[in-house]
Amino acid sequence: MILTVAGWKGGISKTTTAVHLACYFGLKHGNTLLVDGDPNRSAMNWSRRGELPFEVCDLFQAPMLSQGRSHIVIDTEAHPDDNQIETISKGCDLLVLPTSPNALAVEALLQTVKRLEAIANYRVLISMVDSRKKTTARQAREALEKVGVPLFKTQIRLLSAYEKASLMGVPVYASGDKFGKIAWGEYEDLGKEIEALEHGEENAR
Repeated sequence: MILTVAGWKGGISKTTTAVHLACYFGLKHGNTLLVDGDPNRSAMNWSRRGELPFEVCDLFQAPMLSQGRSHIVIDTEAHPDDNQIETISKGCDLLVLPTSPNALAVEALLQTVKRLEAIANYRVLISMVDSRKKTTARQAREALEKVGVPLFKTQIRLLSAYEKASLMGVPVYASGDKFGKIAWGEYEDLGKEIEALEHGEENAR
């Protein structure tokens, strides 16, 4: 399965999501590759600072290293244009679009709805949810559902454990943060949703 993680704004946990989806599938199935297509090389830098349970490469290495993989996760460059997003969607089984629930991020996503109408294989992930502002996340979900945007049931909370994990070069469950296992549990739930979609289960829609 090929998963691509993309986003129109920075700071929406795009790389964090790519890394932890690769962790989920790497731990469960092995033979997983994360392709870092972002010029900032955030995923590659993350892996170089420590150890991750999957292999990371850049776009130039991907054609050779992708062969025979059970799962490939692609972390894309931010701010794709219309042509890029169409090309990206055609090159994967599922396009994952993280967004924070704040008004500016949701508005940016709502402005792209028409671009996404011709794309069937995508889901939006509401991430960076502040536990103190649950109403904001609920309103964001309602606004996106109202215009027919397909959403993951799972939401990813804004937790300091992710920053620690990135600095250490490890998955969030190995960060030593007291919320690390809770954070990882949310990505496990996301991974299970994606597996349900992969197997065509109706309750994942």
